[in-house]
Amino acid sequence: MGKINLILFFVMFSLQPICAGANPSELQILGWVENAYLTDLGIELKAKLDTGAETSSLDSRVLKKFRKAGKRWVRFAVQDRESGEEFVLVRERVRTIGVVQHDGSTQTRPVVMLKLCVAGKHLETEVSLIDRSEFNYPLLVGRNALSTFALVDASETFLGQSRCDDVPLPETGT
Repeated sequence: MGKINLILFFVMFSLQPICAGANPSELQILGWVENAYLTDLGIELKAKLDTGAETSSLDSRVLKKFRKAGKRWVRFAVQDRESGEEFVLVRERVRTIGVVQHDGSTQTRPVVMLKLCVAGKHLETEVSLIDRSEFNYPLLVGRNALSTFALVDASETFLGQSRCDDVPLPETGT
């Protein structure tokens, strides 16, 4: 019985940071892939929910980094993979991060605040900008964004609300 209690204590202790700031009974259980929306653009994306990543990241092309009124800004392009349409956004850079790659090299990325909607939950969260065109999912939602509202079931996909009802999506022409 002592071993079981020790294991339960370890599991509960390990989950505490995930649930910090949220009542565990109010957390949604989501799959490791969910629909997400860039609310400013009304673009629907498939998102990988990744508790191993601290910061979220978005498939984008950095066009220009610049300073304006003493602040750091970035102009970047986001492509809607469904329609091929490209959108240009300008956001203040909140910070720059270094991400260690699998081969040991470090990659520098600008980080901006973006409004997302995942499983019916509106978020304003930090997102690093990086070319994710070689990945299946253009958006990776990291644990900083997930910790206040979700637990991830790694064996399932699309457990959350299928869309954010109040996010207008572009007309498809059909």
